Amino acid sequence: MCGRFALATDKKVLEMLYDLELRNELTPRFNIAPSQQILAFRFLPESGKREPAFLKWGLVPFWSDDPAIGNRMINARAETAHKKPSFRDAFKKRRILIPASGFYEWKKSNGGKQPYFICRKDGRPFSLAGLWERWNKGEEPLETCTILTTEPNELVAPLHNRMPVIISREAHQKWFAPETDQEIVAGLLKPYPAGELTAYPVSRLVNNPAEDWPELIRPQT
Repeated sequence: MCGRFALATDKKVLEMLYDLELRNELTPRFNIAPSQQILAFRFLPESGKREPAFLKWGLVPFWSDDPAIGNRMINARAETAHKKPSFRDAFKKRRILIPASGFYEWKKSNGGKQPYFICRKDGRPFSLAGLWERWNKGEEPLETCTILTTEPNELVAPLHNRMPVIISREAHQKWFAPETDQEIVAGLLKPYPAGELTAYPVSRLVNNPAEDWPELIRPQT
């Protein structure tokens, strides 16, 4: 699964990565947790443009009567999202990219669960594959999202049996476009090459979502 990640990247780097302008400054975040508002990028077919959006992490299907269902929808399995009632409509029409500097996974040990931070070796941000929905049954529209997961690569496998789907920059447009053939979309939902990533142990303070500071992503000896 993917239950925690970080985004601590210069705004100009994100503007280059997603080919758009961000009007507001971004506060670095080192411990992004479910139910929080997260930055995502989506494609608007009517304008043919991409736009940034802040979405609540935990997808609420448009047909649901209770928004609390989002607490159980922080992740969607890439292998089945296209046919699950909670995700299939969004999978066809509302795919997003979620920028991240890295994500956390926990490894079981005799002393409890040890958190690890997984990021690119070159330190550059990457894009997590996600889906978004708009729920209109409340007093105000609620926009939410989920992160797609897949089988782990060789680096992540010792830590967890799932990992978030990472979409390469070259595949951004294919992922965004609703007209992309579903077989092509499915081909993007594979484990990211392990050779481009690194993983290292970090402070257990990351277990507390209230902790959000740069030291959380520093290697622990």
